[in-house]
Amino acid sequence: MKFSHFVLGSWCCFALRCMALSNSAMVSSPSLKYVQGLRSVFPQQDHPKIVLLDMWGVMHNGSKPYDGVLETIQSLKKLDNVRLVILSNSSKRQSHSIKMLKKLGFNPSDFDDIITSGEVSYRMLSGDTTLECGIWSAIEEINSSANKDKKVFVYGSGDGDETYCESAGWKLASVSDANLIVARGTFTINDGAQIVSKKENKHEYDEVFEKSLAAAAERKIPMLVCNPDKVRPDKGLPPMPGAIGDMYAELLKDSGFESPDNLIKRIGKPFQEVYDLALKDEDPSLAIMIGDALETDVTGGNNIGCTTLWVINDGIHSPAVVEKGDGDYESGVSAVLDYFNEVKKETTGNSL
Repeated sequence: MKFSHFVLGSWCCFALRCMALSNSAMVSSPSLKYVQGLRSVFPQQDHPKIVLLDMWGVMHNGSKPYDGVLETIQSLKKLDNVRLVILSNSSKRQSHSIKMLKKLGFNPSDFDDIITSGEVSYRMLSGDTTLECGIWSAIEEINSSANKDKKVFVYGSGDGDETYCESAGWKLASVSDANLIVARGTFTINDGAQIVSKKENKHEYDEVFEKSLAAAAERKIPMLVCNPDKVRPDKGLPPMPGAIGDMYAELLKDSGFESPDNLIKRIGKPFQEVYDLALKDEDPSLAIMIGDALETDVTGGNNIGCTTLWVINDGIHSPAVVEKGDGDYESGVSAVLDYFNEVKKETTGNSL
């Protein structure tokens, strides 16, 4: 479905921030107008019943909240029968996001749920049967088999990778012994015996990364991607675990494996599991996804059929919008969306 209906303007207390809204229905040509509040988005019911919020680029920039965000959260809390749910692609557990919210001045109890890719992945790894979404069959098979040791090779963040895996019941192992690859960061490579750090020795890291990924592809080891983001919203857009998943898929294809996605599980937006957990069987048409990334937030909202509010200012696409617009903001928005759809269609055969 082509993403071709946009609304630019402010939302609630985000008075100085620019956003675009996508309805799930396709329209024939772009239509631009200003959003003055959620009532203009949901005229039939005054406000959505479920508000799905991305964190970085929407609520904060990593060091402080954006102007008006704290007030907006409080305004939303005053509405009747509204669930506020954070959907974060962070590869870390929920407890880390709670700490970050407190540090930034948010009250975590204001949110009905805080769902991180890392928490969902952890619960899958640990065999948590209370997880209310589909469990990846590759992990289920390993967890349920008495004849298989739970051995994992990790592309990590360098922050608690070993604890993350071992507390879920897995032992770190070399790529030649592992029966699962976990991609939760792009800074270290950990096989339990040695940690190779990109910061300490980038040349060694790149060399070990290339060899280990090729060896994993040769053995056809399943890979769990704990953060499907492909780039980080920092200067230069450095790679994220989602990029590792894509590289692994290409290696599997090159080796003659016809269905690489059967061996790669990506947890987080835009994939279904986190939305199942967030919506709890509610009608997606009653929800709104507020995010800044077309690849994850907008695509995910579009996939499940909810309304999507696209955050432009301060978001990951903001520099590209300014550059392509050359002084004309709306032209920049259209150019970024057109380029995204073109690339998406070339690589997947689909567009928003």
